[in-house]
Amino acid sequence: MVLSHANMVEQQIRPWNVFNPRVLDCLYQVPREIFVPAAYQNLAYADIEIPLGQQRWMFAPKIVAKALDVLAITSNDRALVIGTSSGYISVLLAKLAQSVVSVDARAEFNYALAEKLFDLNINNLQLETADMHQGWQQGAPYDVIILTGSVLNVPQACQEQLALGGRLFAIVGSAPVMQARRISHHSDNTWQTEILFETCAAALPLSDASPIFHFNHHP
Repeated sequence: MVLSHANMVEQQIRPWNVFNPRVLDCLYQVPREIFVPAAYQNLAYADIEIPLGQQRWMFAPKIVAKALDVLAITSNDRALVIGTSSGYISVLLAKLAQSVVSVDARAEFNYALAEKLFDLNINNLQLETADMHQGWQQGAPYDVIILTGSVLNVPQACQEQLALGGRLFAIVGSAPVMQARRISHHSDNTWQTEILFETCAAALPLSDASPIFHFNHHP
């Protein structure tokens, strides 16, 4: 059986206590299957991580939903995605926030997403190819930052690019047990880390590298 948006939201996401109507509406609006490799189309809405190639994976849908929920994103927020990968999280954020910068060390992920943006009517998403350890200083500070794979440690540069009151979501640690964390910037030199839940997710290879690619689409 091929699962649908409704299966995903009702059977996976609501049971994880995600009830924010903006997040749920956004998950219904964005067709997850267009971000999934052809070989995995039937699994686009399944409760699993999906391999993308190049040592990249998509988070399971409930992880994406929970991240968007706990970050309490507003339409005035400026957001940064570390690891464009499939582009799914970047597009969801573009629907929820004022503007998004999505950074990846591998240009092919940015090229693939750029080709989808016109059809999705997304014009507030900037794509950059750069060292993911360094975030994207040119657009800092950000109200929201998401890392799209697990890391052993959150790069300090990314934390420092949070605006005061800003929130960062990351899955941190080593398999088999990792922690989903929300890091909040409270004052000039104070960040608070909250452990949200235990999980396990594929790593985001922050040291990937490929040629530079820049895309900034405006209507």
